Amino acid sequence: MKTLYCFLLLLLISLSSCGGENTESASPAPEAAKSPESQMLAEGKGIGEIKAVELKTPLETERVTRGKAIYEMKCLACHKLTEQKIVGPGWKDVTKRRKPEWIMNMVTNVDVMLDKDEEAQKLLQLCLTRMPNQNVSVGDARDVLEFMRSNDGEK
Repeated sequence: MKTLYCFLLLLLISLSSCGGENTESASPAPEAAKSPESQMLAEGKGIGEIKAVELKTPLETERVTRGKAIYEMKCLACHKLTEQKIVGPGWKDVTKRRKPEWIMNMVTNVDVMLDKDEEAQKLLQLCLTRMPNQNVSVGDARDVLEFMRSNDGEK
């Protein structure tokens, strides 16, 4: 009986080790194999559904008007149009410092941006208050971006 148990144990061990060699390496993935999220972060676009933004010149005046209304309703309490920091940072020259995709992802995907984007985390350290999720749609975020461009002197 003891021999049978030993035989079964050896059989079980040999069967469990028949999976072949593990060909995965612990080395970092090559640049081409980066995840879409890490690629966007590396490009300074933040994290979110906005992958590309087409900016038009001249500014789209209807978008600027709608963006201003959204700013006054959802953003004005925390953000000034100057460099002045209130609760959040001032908006002056933000479109010159950040890519449009980053701005729109920050507005539409704020929680993930504050958790994973290095630049958003620096702003959090500076302001000491998390930006609340205002449930801004992609279209509204695009309008706010156009208003920001107008505020930064683009024509």
